[in-house]
Amino acid sequence: MAEIKDRENALILETTKGKVVIELFPDLAPGHVARIKELAREGAYDGVVFHRVIDGFMAQTGDVKFGNSSKPSFAPSRAGMGGSEKPDLKAEFSNANHGRGTCSMARSQNPNSANSQFFICFDDAAFLNRQYTVWGQVIEGMDNVDKIKRGEPVVDPDKIVSLKVAADVK
Repeated sequence: MAEIKDRENALILETTKGKVVIELFPDLAPGHVARIKELAREGAYDGVVFHRVIDGFMAQTGDVKFGNSSKPSFAPSRAGMGGSEKPDLKAEFSNANHGRGTCSMARSQNPNSANSQFFICFDDAAFLNRQYTVWGQVIEGMDNVDKIKRGEPVVDPDKIVSLKVAADVK
C-alpha cells in the first residue's frame, strides 16, 4: 500500500473495481476537505454510483441524493442532479493542476455550488484549472479508477463500496 503520511488527511476509497487511496489537501481547500471527510464519516458515499465517466477525461460520482444505489431515493436518470442536505460550499480555486489522479469538486455554473459530487481525472485537464476546487490526489489505485465503466449516463455503473478517512480504518 502507498505510504500515507497523514491518516487524518487521506481517504480509502473501495470501488467495485478495487481500492483507491487519496491524499487530501486541507491547506489548498479546507472547506471542501472538511465536507468530503464529514460525508465519508457519515457513510453518505457508500453505494453511490459513478454516474458520468468520460474516457480520457474523468470519472464523476458523489451524488448522495439520487446516486446512492442502496437508498430508496436512488434515481439513475437523475444521478448527477443532487447533493447532500448540507449547504453548498464557497469555491476554493487554486493554481493546482487538474492532472491524472486529481480529485476535484463538481459544481453547476455557479462557482459556489459544490456540495458532495466530485470527479477524478483520468488525464491532464488543465482547462479546468482555477475553475474547480482541487481537494486531493490519488496516490494508489489509479489503475482501478481506469477500470470504471464509461458512459454519460453509465449503464449498470460501477460504484463506491465505501469511502473512509484512513484514520478511521484499523
